[in-house]
Amino acid sequence: MKTFKVFVSAIFAGICISFGGTAFILSGNKIAGALFFVIGLFVICTYGAHLFTGKVCYSLEQKPSFIGTLVLIWVGNFVGAFIFATGLKCTRLEMDTSFIEAKVNDGYLSLFILGILCNFLIFIAVDGFANNPHELGKYLSLFFGVSVFVLCGFEHSVADMFYFSLYGWSCKAFIAELFITAGNVVGGLLGYIGFRKAVQALK
Repeated sequence: MKTFKVFVSAIFAGICISFGGTAFILSGNKIAGALFFVIGLFVICTYGAHLFTGKVCYSLEQKPSFIGTLVLIWVGNFVGAFIFATGLKCTRLEMDTSFIEAKVNDGYLSLFILGILCNFLIFIAVDGFANNPHELGKYLSLFFGVSVFVLCGFEHSVADMFYFSLYGWSCKAFIAELFITAGNVVGGLLGYIGFRKAVQALK
């Protein structure tokens, strides 16, 4: 039952991120799109849904068996993003997916590094939301952490699940997704070690 709940929660999280991705595409403005993208993580953090890029940041606090949970969450996020993108294709909305081609054709090292940078900021966003003692600070953590990574063009594996589902999956796109995911893992752990451990140790 617990496994099923985690999987359904992960699907919900994938859908939430897809809402943010849709807002980004339809906004027609990079800055506005970066701000509206925050809706995804805002809902996820508010309701405690299972998002791969957030959960992986705290892997060092978990038992080795948590790796299986992370895989389940990743798959659930994928299912949610794919369902959302597939449904969106059946609507009258015109989605400009030309920017996704650059992701598919990017070098794998580039995608990996951009994935690291993205989840470093995601850690700042989710950890700030969870632990900032000031109510305003919680929400500023989300807005700055998320909007900055979107504005900079860093790679978020779950958002890219949605984008690639819109654009069309291929072997090249799937490999790109794996490199982005690996970068997100490294970035999340670096954020955890750098902020949660190193900074607190210096206090």
